Amino acid sequence: MRIPVNIINHKILKMNTSNTAQLMHKLKLDGMANSYEAICELPIDKQPDTHQCLATLTDAEVQSRSTKRTNMLSRLSKLRYKASLHDIKYSSQRNITKQQVAKFADCAYVEGGENIVVTGATGCGKSYLACALGHHACLYGHKTYYFNMNRFCEQIAVAKVDGTLIKWMNRIKKAKLLILDDFGL
Repeated sequence: MRIPVNIINHKILKMNTSNTAQLMHKLKLDGMANSYEAICELPIDKQPDTHQCLATLTDAEVQSRSTKRTNMLSRLSKLRYKASLHDIKYSSQRNITKQQVAKFADCAYVEGGENIVVTGATGCGKSYLACALGHHACLYGHKTYYFNMNRFCEQIAVAKVDGTLIKWMNRIKKAKLLILDDFGL
């Protein structure tokens, strides 16, 4: 029995694409590997040419790494709320406008080392706003830490006792944004 050449070529091609995807995963190019597998699933006439394919794979890897970094920064920041600038409710009763918050959307205050003090009555959303700004800073790639002031003071005291204060302070120093909640209590 003779096997047609196009079936053999298809099996070889499938094996090569599988090996290529495995190598990409091994090299920790997961975004590229996932995009490559998706491209290989497309019909032959729908697959991009070489240059477009390479651009697509590269863009997929950049996006994947950016997403992983943002997720890592958000997780390490230990923000109290999963807040977003888009979810903030603007009203005259809360004395906050969209324009005021929009000034902080580019994170220039982080780059400039400027402070933001959020004041208001209990329950008006100060912590939520701070967490939204913190999450937005993480999206921009800034290392952020969130502390309740009581917990912050406790951690300093513990670090003094166990002799890790300098190490702890150096870790804090690496943050671009430090959020201290309930500062005035």
